[in-house]
Amino acid sequence: MRDILEIPRLSIAHLPTPIEKLPRLSGILSGPQLLVKRDDQTGLALGGNKTRKLEFLLADAKTHGAQTLVTAGAAQSNHCRQTAAAAARVGFDCILVLAGEKPSTLSGNLLLDDLLGATIIWTSRSERDRMLKKTYEDAWNAGARPYLIPYGGSNTIGASAYAFAMKELVSQLENSPDIPYPDWIVFASSSGGTQAGLALGERLFGFHGKVLGISVDEHQYILQERVALLAEDTASMLGGYEDFSPDDILVNADYLGQGYGIVGEPEKEAIKLFARSEGLFLDPVYTGRAAAGMIDLIRKGFFSPSDVVLFWHTGGIPALFANQYSKLFT
Repeated sequence: MRDILEIPRLSIAHLPTPIEKLPRLSGILSGPQLLVKRDDQTGLALGGNKTRKLEFLLADAKTHGAQTLVTAGAAQSNHCRQTAAAAARVGFDCILVLAGEKPSTLSGNLLLDDLLGATIIWTSRSERDRMLKKTYEDAWNAGARPYLIPYGGSNTIGASAYAFAMKELVSQLENSPDIPYPDWIVFASSSGGTQAGLALGERLFGFHGKVLGISVDEHQYILQERVALLAEDTASMLGGYEDFSPDDILVNADYLGQGYGIVGEPEKEAIKLFARSEGLFLDPVYTGRAAAGMIDLIRKGFFSPSDVVLFWHTGGIPALFANQYSKLFT
């Protein structure tokens, strides 16, 4: 294990999250042995991977004397829901810039954003970044002492959380003889912070398998370049040096379907299969798409039957109850 810089961190997540075997799903797919890492159980406001990132981001916000968190996402953003919850937990105000049209009724993550007391500003996806910058500047000029969290929490501070998550995983594997060592980790990759952290943690803490991101919304080379750069910058922030090229980052972008947030038959099948074989819920945007990709890769023989594949569940369950998604399953 290499020496790395300790950075400020709050304790708001339920850690370590468990690793579970998926014997029924493994049998149904007749492929590799499947495991799941339950980051849907991080605890904060129904859990999810962003809670890990927010432990570090909020510590940095407190260090800078912030009073208001400002971030952005889609209307059913899991990141925004967890940011609003973290703000309430720590005593910050929260402003969310959401891309989409304001619905007539609140459901899913959006309902939870409202219950958590977040201020919501609506914009289009094309205008999201400009509106996020303007919202931050307006809050600053109003004396609200804002702290800007990027889309997905995917900066060096946020990504470092998943380097330490890899440390957690390696420790669990070393101390759990009943859990087989994974040959692969598979998960949903989008803004890149989770994958950058895992890629860095793989090197820092000696994980000996492969880390494969299933892209939710970006083409392969765009995501590989983004993750490689962020992993390098995160290593530097932690006081070290690691050289990452895009080819070092494993990304499969064959499962983009009709676009971000559009649920097709592969996602619906994956969600139902996980639910009916293991009693495990996936979300329609991220884990549903990643699981659909993993299932297809198993059926195509991408993994060896002797492999152990760990699906890193990044959460997002409240989106299942959003009006636009719940009707797909009824």
